[in-house]
Amino acid sequence: MRKALLFLLLPLQLVAQPTPFLAFKKYPFPTELTASPTGARIAWAMDEEGRRNIYVAEGPAYAPRKLTDFSKDDGQEITSISLSTDGSWVVFVRGGDHGANWEGGRPVNPAFETEAFKVQVASIPFAGGEVKYLSEGDEPSPSPDGKTVAFIKSNQVWTAPIDGSSAAKNAFTTRGNVGDLQWSPDGRRLLFVSSRSDHSIIGIYTPGLPTLKWIAPSFSRDESPQWSNDGSRIVFIRRPGTGGAPDSLLANRHLPWSLYVADTAAGKASLLWKAPATLRGSFPSTDGGANLHWADGNHIVFLSYHDGWPHLYSIDANAADGHGATTPSARGVQPLLLTPGNFMCEHIRLSAGRKYLVCSANTGTDPLDVERRHVLMVSIDKQDAKIMTPGEGLEWTPILTGDETALAFISATAQRPPLPAVLRLKDHGGRNITTLCNDRIPQDFPQSRLITPRAVTFTSADGVIVHADLFEPQGGKTRKPAIVYIHGGPPRQMLLGWHYSDYYSNAYASNQYLASLGFVVLAVNYRLGIGYGYEFHKPAKAGAAGASEYKDIKAAGEWLRKQHFVDTGRIGVYGGSYGGFLTAMALAKDSRLFAAGVDFHGVHSWLTQSSIFTAAKDRYEKAPDYEKALRTAWLSSPVSAIDTWRSPVLIIQGDDDRNVRFSESVDLIRRLEKKGVPYESLMIVDDTHHWMNFANAVTVYAAAADFFVRKFMN
Repeated sequence: MRKALLFLLLPLQLVAQPTPFLAFKKYPFPTELTASPTGARIAWAMDEEGRRNIYVAEGPAYAPRKLTDFSKDDGQEITSISLSTDGSWVVFVRGGDHGANWEGGRPVNPAFETEAFKVQVASIPFAGGEVKYLSEGDEPSPSPDGKTVAFIKSNQVWTAPIDGSSAAKNAFTTRGNVGDLQWSPDGRRLLFVSSRSDHSIIGIYTPGLPTLKWIAPSFSRDESPQWSNDGSRIVFIRRPGTGGAPDSLLANRHLPWSLYVADTAAGKASLLWKAPATLRGSFPSTDGGANLHWADGNHIVFLSYHDGWPHLYSIDANAADGHGATTPSARGVQPLLLTPGNFMCEHIRLSAGRKYLVCSANTGTDPLDVERRHVLMVSIDKQDAKIMTPGEGLEWTPILTGDETALAFISATAQRPPLPAVLRLKDHGGRNITTLCNDRIPQDFPQSRLITPRAVTFTSADGVIVHADLFEPQGGKTRKPAIVYIHGGPPRQMLLGWHYSDYYSNAYASNQYLASLGFVVLAVNYRLGIGYGYEFHKPAKAGAAGASEYKDIKAAGEWLRKQHFVDTGRIGVYGGSYGGFLTAMALAKDSRLFAAGVDFHGVHSWLTQSSIFTAAKDRYEKAPDYEKALRTAWLSSPVSAIDTWRSPVLIIQGDDDRNVRFSESVDLIRRLEKKGVPYESLMIVDDTHHWMNFANAVTVYAAAADFFVRKFMN
């Protein structure tokens, strides 16, 4: 029984609502914060109601200045911002959807231009001037002398003058898909990785030489190469190549990885460190993976999960030299843990002088800091980690300026939306943070009306402790309708304030808007999410192997049902992506608990979405538990419980989605129609998973709120 959303054909302001969602979505959102390798210049991108531009500032005053003038809500994101060594040029990429699971470098066109804007590498003088489009391409890397930009075009390496004075040209051609470009410190050579289906190789390109040089080629996946300070060696990650006999599909397995050091002249590599052969010792899947860096001297720094938390470590590069097949661990060489404690590190950056690491961490003096992010700074060779921005705010993606006199980062609170900020290092107590671009917050943004979420915990049916953020509106009726919000990912964590992801800041604004309408909102940090340790992040029987994470969603609904301020007959659920999957699970399995829901681009069948099953389908040799895994995956899918789905649902998806197949929503709608389940639908033409067009983001979240108002408040 399908109902058309005819109200969406009318101007948004005609929809009856106290304050339109548009006002809650008007916040500016900064991303891509970076600094020049020398001096005190910083740059970032800012999304202001879909108009994405580059801003810059320079110490000591750090007065922000808008550098570009893109004036349309055209869906063209700005990514890969970097500054030349002296800070005189800003290099960036415009276009694409770089949060996509596939085809991220393909043009997006949610504004329906007759000719789609191609993804391009561009530059602009820091002092101001004309944007120069250097070429179609992606992943730019400016040379140390600031004259040349290397980048990827059609999976090969191209170069162009940074000032656009001549046309870009192909540097070389090789097999595979090339990426991970790294200039040598003297700018005379270029490291790259050639990915070749089941293995990958590290190479060196030297302009002017007729041949490439391969570094320790093997049957493995070699990746993330980093130069030593003098360019004589590199460090890299080695993981097994694709292949081998099929193993269990239902059990969690160790994913091995090692660090190798290679001499660039001889091209030979030696083992530096091998991760423990435990589940915790698997290759890290949090932001940036292993975050490998060659720091000052011979210090190799990296991130590992092997003590149960994503922590930073340091090891001496010389431990790999001259010992044949003997492993460093066998010789007693172990990495130094730099960041001990029960917290995670992400958004990791090495200082220009290579002596310090800065990162975002969910730790501090307040126990509630586990639900926040603060800037952490630590030396590369000792346990002297310090939280630089204590308090009840949130800070992320830090970077030290090139002269190392200041920290730049993004800052927010529960009320104030994210803005760039600067902390002079002499003010390391964190009390004299300069927030930039305060004037970019629109006057009609309802900042004073935003509530501070409250951290709560409850226990799932199998004993797992679940954290959640409660948005509780004041006033009105004693018992209010309530909504469970489910994040996507799933390796994400909702916070006690604005989020560092634009997608989840959309969700935060939506949750605040729903609270302003009188809904209680509970944002659940279910198992599979980050921030609470390895076992919570990588639980057993999760996803296609049993959907154990759904127990946390059901527990959230049951927790709400026990609260004196909640109307137990009016509990809804909504979420996007993986959160859409769990929304559909809630409605299919527990319609008696969840009376209505909104499913944003959710996965509905593991058998069609999971590459594990689609890849194995045509193989003669199957995993030992293949048939059991198929049945488990089916029972872990919302469509398997369609017979018990009773609650109405609104299904939303853009048809250029590059993270979840559009067919997932098409298939679900056909099944709901056959069973007579009430549903409404909203399809967004030519937009992606991330609502690249601001107007589309406003439309979909306003539609979700309107759906709940009609179901629960009319």
